[in-house]
Amino acid sequence: MELFATYFLLFIIYSFLGWLLEVICTLWEQKKFVNRGFLIGPICPIYGHGVLGILFLIGSSTHDFLGVFLKSILICSVLEYFTSYIMEKIFKARWWDYSKKKFNINGRICLETMVPFGLLGTLIVYFLNPLFLKLLSIIPSKILIILAIILVIIYIIDNIISLNIMSKIRGEIKKHNVDNTELIKKKVVCWLENNTTLYHRIKNAYPKFKIRKVMNEKK
Repeated sequence: MELFATYFLLFIIYSFLGWLLEVICTLWEQKKFVNRGFLIGPICPIYGHGVLGILFLIGSSTHDFLGVFLKSILICSVLEYFTSYIMEKIFKARWWDYSKKKFNINGRICLETMVPFGLLGTLIVYFLNPLFLKLLSIIPSKILIILAIILVIIYIIDNIISLNIMSKIRGEIKKHNVDNTELIKKKVVCWLENNTTLYHRIKNAYPKFKIRKVMNEKK
């Protein structure tokens, strides 16, 4: 139980740091705060999953610096690619698109993001993760487990609410049975703007999302 609690807290820490990185980048580009990610809370789970994937798959094989760098790129890129693909299939929209960037693969991943993944993964393996493990080891076992349980409950609730919102957005997209995806997007954006703050957040978090063609699909 203590081991699970430790890794879940690491997942939350890296998900938060990923969210913070996204917020800082958006703040730099747009000069305003945007709550990035699909979840309401300040976390981007894709970062947490990516880091845990790196830690589990690399394990103790940290003697090869270049190997850690390349494996980090591979693990994070595969995760980002299939996350993009699955979310597009489920929610009928592409939420990020690198088609206009050089050296991209189907617009889902690109060299511009792959290299930072490698650098961040290397930084985490050699510096950040040993530090976080040391800090978590200081926390008494019972407190560590209680903290993890509380965060698991919050995380589950956030996922339920956020998935409900995304399902309603998906339903709104599928309502517009026309062949013009740009027109569908305008209607969906208008619908989001006329909805609650939680829906506004999705529009602001992914302003460049693209509607997947929904003609001839079953409702």
